[in-house]
Amino acid sequence: MALVRLRAPGPLGWPRPVLTLGNFDGVHRGHQALVAKIVEEARVRGGTPVVLTFDPHPARVLSPDRAPRALMTVEQKAEVLTSLGVERVVALPFTLELSRKSPEEFAAIVLRDTVGAGLVAVGPDFRFGRERTGGLETLKRLGPRLGFAIELVPGVLHAGAPISSTRIRDCLAAGDVGEAAALLGRRFFVDGHVVGGEGRGRSLGVPTANLDVVNEQLPARGVYACWCRAAPDGGAIRGVVNIGNRPTFGEGQSTVEAHLLDFEGDLYGRSLRVEFAARLREERKFPDASALARQIGQDIAAARRVLEKP
Repeated sequence: MALVRLRAPGPLGWPRPVLTLGNFDGVHRGHQALVAKIVEEARVRGGTPVVLTFDPHPARVLSPDRAPRALMTVEQKAEVLTSLGVERVVALPFTLELSRKSPEEFAAIVLRDTVGAGLVAVGPDFRFGRERTGGLETLKRLGPRLGFAIELVPGVLHAGAPISSTRIRDCLAAGDVGEAAALLGRRFFVDGHVVGGEGRGRSLGVPTANLDVVNEQLPARGVYACWCRAAPDGGAIRGVVNIGNRPTFGEGQSTVEAHLLDFEGDLYGRSLRVEFAARLREERKFPDASALARQIGQDIAAARRVLEKP
């Protein structure tokens, strides 16, 4: 994974960079079209495919009360981007100072002086610079002077509408992980460390791994069929995952608990990736532990049916 965290803009010195830039939250199919273009162009030009993203998300700096929950961490973005052929992922700090740069200043400082881009690929809605006043036409005007060409990559539609990170968040908020996967081009996933719990799952005959999740955005509360991958081997294991506050036992803190099917071993202290395949049901309160245990048995059977499909 070729993640480079910058403290401030400064020359990187990579050979013939071919660049795309943006937040890339989720690295969805629209983002993937941009990545495919820079990877192709870098191959033709003998250059370096580079993605520049921002940390934190600009909204965290400009309007923190309205900032969206991130779909991915910066490290997760870099992992997925690298798997798509990107050789360098640059995380540039987004600051108030940077936000006040005019489009011309931003292009000179970031695109020319920091990355040294020879080509910049953007989508039709790309905006940059102070109050987002720069766009495609601005880049076309600045490119010849600053030494880079511009490549416009058409937006990607799904069901007749543009794919966006906001649309994916809406799907997850509704528990529609299937539609989120269609927009992402892969299953939505979260990562976490397995921590100690209260042992209620084990008392019901269904031991669970309690996750301290690093992701901000989660699917809606409920029960999901998932594929789970435990570091470091990463083998896929079928699982049933509950997101919620366990109302049968009195509402408490919301948790993410994974029961891995046909698995024996100790996961405590290990990292676990959960990939959401389908929502099985909403979160419900049961009259007692026996009723909950019967429902969990039905959930496990339903998850097996879902995860047996190709």
